Amino acid sequence: MDATTVTASAGHDLTRSEERQVVLASTLGTVFEWYDFFIYGSLAVFMSSVLFPPDNPTAAVLASLGALAAGFVIRPIGAVAFGRIGDLVGRKYTFLITIVMMGGSTALIGFLPTYAAVGHAAWIALVVLRLIQGLAVGGEYGGAVIYVAEHSQPTRRGMLTGWIQITSSVGLALSIAVIIGTQSLMSEADFKAWGWRIPFIISLVMLAFSIYVRAKLHESPVFARLKAERRLSKNPVRDTFGRWSSLRLVLMALFGATAGMGATYFTGQFYVMIFMQQVAKIDLQTSYVLMAVGLVIGAPAFIFFGWLSDRIGRKWLMMAGLLLSALCYRPMFAALLDAANPQLVAATHGAPVTVHADSASEACRFGLAAALLSTHGDHSKPCVQAKKLLIAGGINFSYAPPVDGQAVAMTVKGTTIPGYDPAAYRKALADAGYPAKADPAKVSSGTIIVLLVVMTIIVAMIYGPVASFLVEVFPANIRYTALSFPYHIGAGIFGGFLPFFATYLSLAVGDVFAGLWYPVVITAVTLVIGTIVLPNRPKLETDG
Repeated sequence: MDATTVTASAGHDLTRSEERQVVLASTLGTVFEWYDFFIYGSLAVFMSSVLFPPDNPTAAVLASLGALAAGFVIRPIGAVAFGRIGDLVGRKYTFLITIVMMGGSTALIGFLPTYAAVGHAAWIALVVLRLIQGLAVGGEYGGAVIYVAEHSQPTRRGMLTGWIQITSSVGLALSIAVIIGTQSLMSEADFKAWGWRIPFIISLVMLAFSIYVRAKLHESPVFARLKAERRLSKNPVRDTFGRWSSLRLVLMALFGATAGMGATYFTGQFYVMIFMQQVAKIDLQTSYVLMAVGLVIGAPAFIFFGWLSDRIGRKWLMMAGLLLSALCYRPMFAALLDAANPQLVAATHGAPVTVHADSASEACRFGLAAALLSTHGDHSKPCVQAKKLLIAGGINFSYAPPVDGQAVAMTVKGTTIPGYDPAAYRKALADAGYPAKADPAKVSSGTIIVLLVVMTIIVAMIYGPVASFLVEVFPANIRYTALSFPYHIGAGIFGGFLPFFATYLSLAVGDVFAGLWYPVVITAVTLVIGTIVLPNRPKLETDG
């Protein structure tokens, strides 16, 4: 009997109440995943002042973000480790373990001692917890989508796994609500000192409920049948990566779908918020509210496109989403900046900025990478610092030959400032009409929300069908291992490193939109490969 028959019969055996329980239990973990990701990224600056050495604030912030990156890097390892357990022991027990590890680590961050109390042990404990989270997340997603898919009828698989896909937006919106709510209950000083811990500690409630619901579940019917018929893989890792027939499917899924999925998701759901705050200069709370509204309005699209993929197939929906990403991100971000900070856009056109430096020199070009990667910063290269100041202010610039005797100089509206003088730079820019922040009265909130909703819909075109697509691509006896690996390479590596590479490109080129070349190139390449190699309606492999 093949997996299609098994899952079909299993789906018919479930009542709608049981179906809802399966979906609810499976989705809670991915809500956790995105809730944790966003609160950590948003609160890194507060944690850095408490858990890291206080003598170098810049180094502390970069190190705390480095701990976030470490969680992404280790995800594929967790995917293989827990994927193997899921294919050997079972879906239910594996993703029960992952939710405990992931949720427990998130909550424990809220109880970490300060650097003042225990010294370096504070940030070491933080890194350890992030690594544990990364390992657990590597096994969480695969278990959740497989569990739902193996309980569902083939004609409802896309829609039901779409509920898991929607949790990314739910997790982000929930984290925004908790952070804003916590900040509103206390002074800024109290939030900086200890209030940042509350969003982490609150996750204990979600953890307890998740464990309660998942503990009541039974094993996946597909896995139970494989086990009863003694057709489980004895070595899922070897069978996944050691056989070309399986490895080919992994590579096909990675470069034909999940790499573009990761780049699209992190651009349209995460980098866009960084852009609003750092480039458009919208105040923090306003950007959070706009993002939350856009997510809530656009989130149903994940379920809709999952449902639609049940009717017309998965491939062409995902390819359409990749095509729209490659074509539309640049104009949409330009429209976003115009709606958020028209004064900045006007100054950019009316008073262009020129940086006088040798842009091809090793000190200026490669010193930039060193400055971004080093936890100690790089204050020895004036051209790097000048570019960082401008891009951090959302200001584009062009290059010109160096001024004699100066490593760097800046010209704006006919005024040239030799050397790197931050105060003089800021004054000249202000005199030229460049605003320090967006004027709240001129922020077009309605336009921004529409753009955010459209970005969410484009993300949903890819992310909505991808779960059911991945389940259907891989044989059931190695499905947990094989599915988890390309997903977390796509989301954790191609997507997770997007903020770093986007920032690097913007600084190197002198264009606040240059960072968008990273997702545009990745989505375009994935589109070409996926169009050539992916099937539109993957037929579930036999269980054996």
